[in-house]
Amino acid sequence: MSRAQLAQQIFQGKLLDFEDVALAVFRYQAQHNELYAHFLDLLGVSTSKVSKIPQIPFLPIQFFKSHTLQTGKWNAAVTFSSSGTTGKTTSRHHIRKLLDYRINSINGFNSFYGNVQDYAVFALLPSYLERSGSSLVYMADQFIKASKYPQSDFFLDNLGELAKELADCERKGIPSLLLGVSFALLDFAEQFPMPLSHTLLMETGGMKGRRKEMTREELHGVLKKAFQLSEIHSEYGMTELLSQGYSKGNGLFYPIDSMQVYIRDVTDPFTQMPKGRVGGINIIDLANLDSCAFIATDDLGRGYEDGSFEVLGRLDNSDIRGCNLLVV
Repeated sequence: MSRAQLAQQIFQGKLLDFEDVALAVFRYQAQHNELYAHFLDLLGVSTSKVSKIPQIPFLPIQFFKSHTLQTGKWNAAVTFSSSGTTGKTTSRHHIRKLLDYRINSINGFNSFYGNVQDYAVFALLPSYLERSGSSLVYMADQFIKASKYPQSDFFLDNLGELAKELADCERKGIPSLLLGVSFALLDFAEQFPMPLSHTLLMETGGMKGRRKEMTREELHGVLKKAFQLSEIHSEYGMTELLSQGYSKGNGLFYPIDSMQVYIRDVTDPFTQMPKGRVGGINIIDLANLDSCAFIATDDLGRGYEDGSFEVLGRLDNSDIRGCNLLVV
């Protein structure tokens, strides 16, 4: 299947059978992604013998830090990069078509929450706005531009202005989305607690060294109390992915249509764990058509029969796990 045919199924709402498309993307990337093809060769994997998803090898996510992951020959429209402490190598995700990411992220949000244009969108992402190359900032910017409400905007440290705009939307009954990084939402909760009966509050995780780390349950407890909410929503995404997972509460994430999650044995990365068991999170992200769609992440989690998953933390020694499989 050609790239154009795959892109039509993935990005134009024609994804009828996930496994069929995933296998087609696997064959396409095995042929046109030099790094992934070399990885398969080292593992002794014959592409023609892969007939179901559990047989597909997942590439360790660390290679987004050390190599250029690109399927086919093209010039990047933009390169997203991860945040990192000084001296640490960051991940780089080269993007062929920004329109594909825009369509995929908006369609994914809409499938869970209704049309984003019907929300006033407030993005509280200071740590991401303070650097360039954030895929989360790009996604939030697309949500803001899609919104029909002029109040929609980014907020850095102007929390008073954010409180004023949110309170105004609450008085007018305007449905709002407050998308924020964890430490900034905690700052906002401490300084401007208020009832948010018309607002969907969504955290993206991450203290980024700004605050003491806390569990998701502790974070959500503080936010629920400050804003008088019964549930706090969450977004699961990363630089290396062009698809997201969303949680409407209780720590259970559901992936959008272009993404599925599998759990691997932490002692044997090529063995898939049964549903309900804890292990490393593997992700198929079909939207990564032009990079690598099959990623073994550094996250620890548990998957369930209905396709939902939990994120339980990070794997130990994740920076070295699996990297001895490939030297180029």
